[in-house]
Amino acid sequence: MKVLIAGITGQDGAYLAQRLLARGDVVIGTTRDAATCDLSRLDRLGVTGQVRVVSMLPADYRSVLRTIAEAKPREIYFLAGQTSVGLSFDQPVEAIESIATGILNILEAIRFLDPSIRLFNAGSSECFGDTGRVAATELTPFRPLSPYAVAKATAHNLVANYRIAYNLFACTGILFNHESPLRPTRFVTQKIVQGAREIAAGKRKSLSLGNLDVSRDWGWAPEYVDAMALMLSADVPEDFVIATGRTVSLSYFVEKTFEQFGLDWRDFVVTDASLKRPSDISYGAGDPALIAERLGWKAQIDVDGVIARMCKIE
Repeated sequence: MKVLIAGITGQDGAYLAQRLLARGDVVIGTTRDAATCDLSRLDRLGVTGQVRVVSMLPADYRSVLRTIAEAKPREIYFLAGQTSVGLSFDQPVEAIESIATGILNILEAIRFLDPSIRLFNAGSSECFGDTGRVAATELTPFRPLSPYAVAKATAHNLVANYRIAYNLFACTGILFNHESPLRPTRFVTQKIVQGAREIAAGKRKSLSLGNLDVSRDWGWAPEYVDAMALMLSADVPEDFVIATGRTVSLSYFVEKTFEQFGLDWRDFVVTDASLKRPSDISYGAGDPALIAERLGWKAQIDVDGVIARMCKIE
């Protein structure tokens, strides 16, 4: 089967490509500029030579239409667009255009070219806002607190609308935080891991972080792309919360990460108010019961396993 992954050079795109190749699929990936893109994540997984990477601008409908028309995929995974909540406060227009306009262009191209194409949209737990220590389900209302979350909420609603109005097989995975060694350092989890590693090696003396009181559900990225593929292999398209079901504080993540290197985080971590976001989610928790019931997917690796794997010396 031929599959198109929009955003193949990111963490999820690379792991998904690896999984689909193992399934025997022909994988075509898109990035904004195939000639200058960073293929390091695909390189690390050893799959660069097995995929074809092409240029596509999600916010440009003609670019999207041409790419899908030429690729003729049976499945499309939309993982492209701005991925950083923090960055979206500095670049809100880019967040909306790359995510919301991007998925709209994909949906329109599918409707125009081939309505039988199946579409997975990467949603976000950020759409829920603060869950108030209650685990969010597929029925929990959205209360986005960042431009990124607003864009993801819009994309989610567009997918649902096209599924109903045009009978497309289109669905959204509402992804809670999921990490791996492929995360860039602008993500706080990787920043913590790399900071602790460098402190242990004597390369730095301290690590500056923002609000340590926030709590999140952190999962293992390779398991989350399994959920994506399962959703497109289902008999009917449905939106699902994808999470581990366990939420811990960022301070817990920091503590356990530093313990991996034999360090007490309190001796090295400095709180920097300038690193705090204009608005942030205090507590984020997800209930993955529905996807377990419908598709049999359940996370096997929780935050402790994520930390251990990210801290492993490669």
